[in-house]
Order: sequence, then structure tokens, then C-alpha cells
Amino acid sequence: MKITDTVSLNDRAATPILLTRMGFGGAPLGNLYRPIAEADAQATLQAAWDAGIRYFDTAPQYGLGRSETRFAPALERFGRDRLTLSTKIGRVLVDCAPDEVTPEAFVDVPQKRIVFDYTYDGVMRSFDDSRARLGVERAEILLIHDIDAGTHGAEASEDKLRELFSGGGYRAMSELRDAGLVGAIGAGVNAWEICERLLGEAEFDAFLLAGRYTLLEQQALESFLPLCVARDVGIILGGPYNSGILATGAVPGAHYDYAAAPAPIMEQVRRIETVCAAHDTPLIAAALQFPLAHPAVRCVIPGASTPDEVRANVAVFETPVPAALWSDLRAEGLIRPDAPIPGESHAA
Repeated sequence: MKITDTVSLNDRAATPILLTRMGFGGAPLGNLYRPIAEADAQATLQAAWDAGIRYFDTAPQYGLGRSETRFAPALERFGRDRLTLSTKIGRVLVDCAPDEVTPEAFVDVPQKRIVFDYTYDGVMRSFDDSRARLGVERAEILLIHDIDAGTHGAEASEDKLRELFSGGGYRAMSELRDAGLVGAIGAGVNAWEICERLLGEAEFDAFLLAGRYTLLEQQALESFLPLCVARDVGIILGGPYNSGILATGAVPGAHYDYAAAPAPIMEQVRRIETVCAAHDTPLIAAALQFPLAHPAVRCVIPGASTPDEVRANVAVFETPVPAALWSDLRAEGLIRPDAPIPGESHAA
């Protein structure tokens, strides 16, 4: 498999939405944790393009609009019709006083604060603002961002869902899709359970799921991923390294799910590393390639903030992984017996 291989997001769109098997996630270019110079950001985007990546994802949250504005010259340079673009709604950015800025995990951001808004007007304003920052008329994919309890808390998440369905947010997304301003609608979240709930409420085309179907986590196989296959819903898999530990291995200070990895996770990763070492295969290569064996998973988007990191991701993606490694992981109980493995035939 090569990153330049393309797949359709689903088979229902009037115009196929094509994804390369590896995409580019724009969070780091919003100055996630550290500032990135504009020239370095453009070089990173160029490296992704030169490697053959044709799917690019961003969001208003990423640097309070900085990621989207950095995408703008690159999109013009690459040619808008030659790539697939996704952005998100749910966070409206408003001007504010310096002490009201809400940067979250981003640094050196514009003087803005976030207002969560999943209503009709909130969706329309967010999308219009994103189009202006990106310098585009349309986006192939528009995603509801972080509507889950992990972001808002359980009670507030219910309020946001009411905004989406009773307050007209979903209607706005549907109208944008019907008007051809977006090709597909879905959600970008950190929990598969909320995706399954959304599918119980309305029709969605795709989900960007961060870190919830990996070598360490396969609970989504129980109900959610089979539902996606049955309803032709494409999954874009973010966070394939579970916040880092599947890239670094079980080293001191390894991160899992945005925090220090607990002892049971460290031990599980050590066991996976042992199997990988027996097959002379880097853990990170197995982690990146594993999710793509599932028929619902169309694309993976590992993080990258420099051209070297982009090139490293490409090399990892295209590292040969012996079939016996997957069989041994399954035999050791390190991946579920019902988890599809690369090279194994499965129903699409």
C-alpha cells in the first residue's frame, strides 16, 4: 500500500470524494504546543503535497484560525480542484480583549476567543468564517467538532446535541451539502460512542475519529464499525499512535490519550513491541498500518509539524510489515480476533 493510493469516502456522494490513504492533519500548524514560523509551515504543507498526499484537514480551533489561514496560500499553490479538504464547525471565533483569548493548547494565536455554537446560525457563521480564512468557496467534508462529553461534560454535551438537532445545526449542514458547498457531512471527535449516537439521530457521511481504533483500542468493533460498513459511512482515523505511545514505545514519560500512560497500557505496549521486534518491524509502522485493514477506515492522518516529520510518516506508512506479525499479535491476544488485519480478505 502507498499513500498515493486513493479510495472513495463512500459510494453515496453524487461526485466521488477521494482520499489518499494517508492525509495531513492541520492541528500542528496552528502552533500546537509551540510556535511554528510561517515559512516552516508552508514547507511542511509542501512536503505533504510533494509526497503525494491529497487530503488535508483543518479546523477553526487549530490556533484560533491560524491553521486555516496557513492553508490558504498552499491550497492556491496546489490547485483547489486537485485535493480534498475538510474543516469543522462548532467553535465560532470572536474578537476579544487580550485577557479573554482562549488558546487551549495552542500558542502565539490571534486575539480571539472560542464560543461553542452548534445552532443553525453558528454553523453558517463558522463555515463562512472558515471559507474566508481558507480562501475557498467550498469544502469537500464538513465535520461537527468535539460535541462529545469529553469536551463539554455529559450535561453540556446533551445541550450541544439539542443545539445541533433542535437548534438547526444539522439542518444547516444538510443545506450546505444540498447546495454543493460541502460534499459530505460528519463529525470529528475523540469517542466512537458519540458517532454511533449521531448515526442514530440522522444521516451522516463520515467521521474523523481520533485515537479510538488502534493497536491498543478496538472496542469500536463491537457495534460502531460494523454499523459504518452497513451504512456506507467512511472513517478517517486520526491519532493512530494514541497520543504518542505507539510511536515512541513504552519509554519513560510516554503519553496515552493526552496524559502519562498508565502501567497497564505500558505493559501492553511492551508486549506489542516484543512481537514487532521478533519480526524486525518498527512498532510505529504496525500502528500506522493496522487501522487501514478495516473496511470502514478510508484514511489515516498522523501528525506532522515539519517536512522531516512528513517524510518520516511516509516512510513508516510504506514500511513492509510481514503477515506473520499480525498473526502473532492475534495469537498473543494483543489484537481482537475479529479485528481485520492487513492482507486478510474481508467484506467491504
